[in-house]
Amino acid sequence: MRIIPVLLFAACILQAQNATRPGRFHVERPTLLNLGFEWAIEGDGNRNATVEIRFRKFGSAAWRSALPLLRIGRELVSRDQYNMSYTVPEGFAGSILNLEPATSYECEFTLRDPDGVTGQALQRVTVATRAEPKPYEGGRVLHVYPDDHQGPRLEPSFIGLKHAYYGPGRGDWTAVRMNKVQPGDTILVHAGLYRPDRLNYVDPLSAPFTGTLSLSLKGAPDKPITIKGAGDGEAIFDGAGNHKLFDVMATQYHIFEGLTFRNTEIAIFAGEKEVMGAVGLTVRNCRFEDVGAGVWTESADSRDFLISDNLLLGREDQMRLIGWNQAGSRAAGIYPSHQLRSFFAIKVYGPGHVIAHNAIAYFHDGICISTYGPPDPDPERQASSIDIYGNDIHLSNDDFIESDGGVHNVRVFENRGVNAASNGYSSQPSFGGPIYFYRNLLYHVPGGNPLKFSSSPTGLMVYHNTFIGEQTSASTYSNAHFRNNLLLGRDIPNRGVMTWANATGDYSSDYNGFRPNRNVTRQYNWIAPAPGKTAYQPAASDRKSFATLAEFQKATGQETHGIEVDYDIFENLSPPDHVRRHQVYHAMDLNFRLKANSKAVDAGEILPTVNDGFSGKAPDLGALERDRKEPHYGPRWIAWQPFYR
Repeated sequence: MRIIPVLLFAACILQAQNATRPGRFHVERPTLLNLGFEWAIEGDGNRNATVEIRFRKFGSAAWRSALPLLRIGRELVSRDQYNMSYTVPEGFAGSILNLEPATSYECEFTLRDPDGVTGQALQRVTVATRAEPKPYEGGRVLHVYPDDHQGPRLEPSFIGLKHAYYGPGRGDWTAVRMNKVQPGDTILVHAGLYRPDRLNYVDPLSAPFTGTLSLSLKGAPDKPITIKGAGDGEAIFDGAGNHKLFDVMATQYHIFEGLTFRNTEIAIFAGEKEVMGAVGLTVRNCRFEDVGAGVWTESADSRDFLISDNLLLGREDQMRLIGWNQAGSRAAGIYPSHQLRSFFAIKVYGPGHVIAHNAIAYFHDGICISTYGPPDPDPERQASSIDIYGNDIHLSNDDFIESDGGVHNVRVFENRGVNAASNGYSSQPSFGGPIYFYRNLLYHVPGGNPLKFSSSPTGLMVYHNTFIGEQTSASTYSNAHFRNNLLLGRDIPNRGVMTWANATGDYSSDYNGFRPNRNVTRQYNWIAPAPGKTAYQPAASDRKSFATLAEFQKATGQETHGIEVDYDIFENLSPPDHVRRHQVYHAMDLNFRLKANSKAVDAGEILPTVNDGFSGKAPDLGALERDRKEPHYGPRWIAWQPFYR
């Protein structure tokens, strides 16, 4: 007689655990093209709650659907050798993608759970995407000239940047700083070489002993401080081999535009971890050459950068692809492994950054988010809502793009990477996600994988990429979802074309196209815990291999719409020579466009906001929709190919 009440009590407890209790709804910092959101929850023990999104331009009548928010929570991110362990908080996160700049959108989020929702299940917000920063038209215009300038000058004129920025002063008097630049002012830097003589106590350019130009003033969002090439010839800031050319980590709302930075280890340093970081930094239409690093911040207080349309050239070997850990490099006498000449072109931390349309070559890494470690609980101090797109990356001795350290809504899309010695696109790790990788191109990564998912990353959305190479890493990740990708093998002996390495039961993979390697029996490799089990370190019984896609589909229930393809799907593309690892290929010689009527055409799944506007019956597989214009990779002021034979 007592069993029934006990069973009813247990059922009530289970129902309460499975019902969802919504918590704080957070709107992330908007970028130019995307909006990100987070919604904390409690409950939903059986993880069957969902959040659907619809949106419209403010004032418009027609609603559109977006991808649903991703259910996150309880995933373990760890790297034991660095004593790092982090459990993702319960919630949802996701983005509305591919919007228009400087536009307001009404956004509606509906939380549903078959087990019940206790609390507010509907959120409505109006959010505007960012506008691209511009110089303020109503401010003063200050004219800067090099110390050896001969001829007429526009007034008011100044010798060197510091004279205009802080006022006159040499030697000890550089610290006085009277007549400082004001918010909204524009400093026009006229043609010439600005190379401080840092060991000269009364250097004409007012350089300190380090040769670092430390800027610390505050502009405003509508009145930035602009430092811009005057347009009368190249304005060159040369560090004369010093450690740091510009230190701007105390600044707010500065624009650097149309300048050249060279001959320094760090061109623009914008933030130190646990010290301070710049806010609203724009670096646009500039050239970096002979630098160890281009633009760099490690600070969680940095936010809302725009780094776009720059040409960044490092010091690594331009004629051979040589990885920092590549076997034979030291023996060949090329240079000792671990010896870096240029580290990375761009590295950021903090929210709201946009890194777009840069051309990058001859660095260890191209573009990075700081690995940083477990994020601050404050979402305004996390590496979230970051866009990396339209970049053209050539010859990296490690990886093209690293989203390592990203937390929520990192969007890596429409980038082109050719020649990376280690891996292509990395998440090592991510702390919740989603981390979006979509419509990226990759060619010639001889030493690793198109995707480096290691240190237990979580929340990985992999859509519409074209990867020439095999995904073989067995490092586990969680909550990963693959759609509409092309992954083509290169006939490397004893190497399968694809490995899925799931640490939990949250995963999905479908509508992808694979080109298997010839004469390989372990072609499709699957790691996943048994149903109802979470295994962050899978047992041997959790690992399975299949010779054919059909066998894989039958055994796992994944890739029910997946297909096998070959290089004849392209108009004209052959695989790189996997034996000649040091070979350098050039994007101008590669054609990733699909051939009409190939198996990859109309073979994809519809993904709202990702592949809107497709032609035909369905979206095409891979990065390039056949009947749509190819994206512009690299700076939009460059009409020619920056990397060529």
